[in-house]
Amino acid sequence: MPSIKENISLKSLNTFGIGANARYFTEISSENEAQTLIKDDFRNYSKYLVLGGGSNVLFTDDFSGLVIHQGIKGKKIVEEDEERCLIKVGAGEDWPFFVDYCVDRDWGGIENLALIPGQVGASPVQNIGAYGREVKDVIESVEAIELKSGEKKVFSNKECRFGYRDSVFKNELKDRYLITAVNFLFYKNADFHLDYGSIRDTLRQMDIDKITYKTVAEAVKQIRRKKLPDIEETGSAGSFFKNPVVDENFFEKLRNGNSNMPFFKMDSGYKIPAGWLIDQCGWKGYLEGHYGVYPYQALVLVNYGGATGKEIADLAWRIRDDVEKYFGIRLQPEVTVI
Repeated sequence: MPSIKENISLKSLNTFGIGANARYFTEISSENEAQTLIKDDFRNYSKYLVLGGGSNVLFTDDFSGLVIHQGIKGKKIVEEDEERCLIKVGAGEDWPFFVDYCVDRDWGGIENLALIPGQVGASPVQNIGAYGREVKDVIESVEAIELKSGEKKVFSNKECRFGYRDSVFKNELKDRYLITAVNFLFYKNADFHLDYGSIRDTLRQMDIDKITYKTVAEAVKQIRRKKLPDIEETGSAGSFFKNPVVDENFFEKLRNGNSNMPFFKMDSGYKIPAGWLIDQCGWKGYLEGHYGVYPYQALVLVNYGGATGKEIADLAWRIRDDVEKYFGIRLQPEVTVI
């Protein structure tokens, strides 16, 4: 039975480094502990929050309910042959370390997602993606516990209803399930995805003899380190807003007045970099006290130390209003604001 603590600081458990407290706090390290907690203790709390690596959350106040910190670890190879590998991974495993674990074994599929902060259990919720790849492409299924009943359910890839930075866990089933493990299916001869961003140019600069999943991951790491702050030194949650996707008619109108606007053609329309939109509104490098917009990537809001969550949220909404005023696009936050 996991112990319940009171008045616990969450500052070290969110990458923004915001000084918020949890009225009640517990950590689970197994599926059984999660089920025991739900069946025996949940009726005592009016609200709760499942917290993983804290890399996609902004606290604007103390949390008055129960924070459940995800601590389920472990990796187990379920099936493996010469062509592919099915592996079950605990939701509390660190995502960047897991990417390294896979590329070291020459398993293809998530090398473009290197150095994304957070835990494995958060990856299907957000359907994390970067440089032309999304985690949905390698997820076989997701194991979760229903928070109301404590019953276990396995969601197939289709049942997760993945979309762009989206899933069923962010919509119909939001706050209804606690993810305990993710099953990934990797192929050992998967295609490389090198034409998004500057991956191919970075690989050339690395002067390598042979492209592998590991060298692609290393190229992505180099790119990310140049564009994004080190969360060990500067508070951030990475990209604060989603890149908007617009239909063809709206896209053509935007292009008429912005011939230099970057874009990416998708099946559902045209994706426009939110960082470019924010930059055009003059926010890149903006500084207000101890927080602002990162000077090397306008999509990233940063806490240089001492900022409150309310201050950062207020800045985000001002940026959103400006982009809507000048471009007619209302940006949607990728970060969960609490």
